[in-house]
Amino acid sequence: MHVDTMRRKLKSSLTSLLSFIYRTTSGLRRNLERIRDHARLSSSLTVPLDSSVVVLGPCEVHGTGMIRFGLDVLLYPALYLETEDSGSIEIGDGVVISRGVHIVSREWIMIGDGTMIGEYSSIRDANHVRLPGLTIRDSGHIARPIVIGSEVWIGRGVTVLGGVTIGDRATVGANAVVTHDVPAGATVVGVPARPVGASQAL
Repeated sequence: MHVDTMRRKLKSSLTSLLSFIYRTTSGLRRNLERIRDHARLSSSLTVPLDSSVVVLGPCEVHGTGMIRFGLDVLLYPALYLETEDSGSIEIGDGVVISRGVHIVSREWIMIGDGTMIGEYSSIRDANHVRLPGLTIRDSGHIARPIVIGSEVWIGRGVTVLGGVTIGDRATVGANAVVTHDVPAGATVVGVPARPVGASQAL
């Protein structure tokens, strides 16, 4: 019993000490982690990140690294970026990309200034094709550019497919699947995404 009491006291003392250290160094550790994640992301790209870009957590980059970020971009953790073949991704100034977003390009994806993209959205400019005598895995892709304008709000869980243009200041409701162009200033919802009246809630 005496040994157990000593162990509990030791555990309590160490816990208090470590908690104090974690509390007093939390700001420093957070800044160091952001610098580390910024450096890791920058090293994966063909065009280095500007120092104004804020990286809040680890990002995955696959493929060629043909990705260009503007100024004052805010990136949440678990962002997945991939460029294959001649694909490239261009992200404008002041863009916010939330946790878990996937952006994959085999052609070209452009995201305009001030656009915000909600959690776990998917923006992919290519789709698989089927060819006779080949598995779908070996049949290749068809890629068509995606252009997302400035000050667009893309809600959580949205899917944007290849060949789509979303106009400036448009809004895409949560979980919508965008298969056709969205006019500037429009609000679209649903699967597939269709315009709604300005007074309707998302």
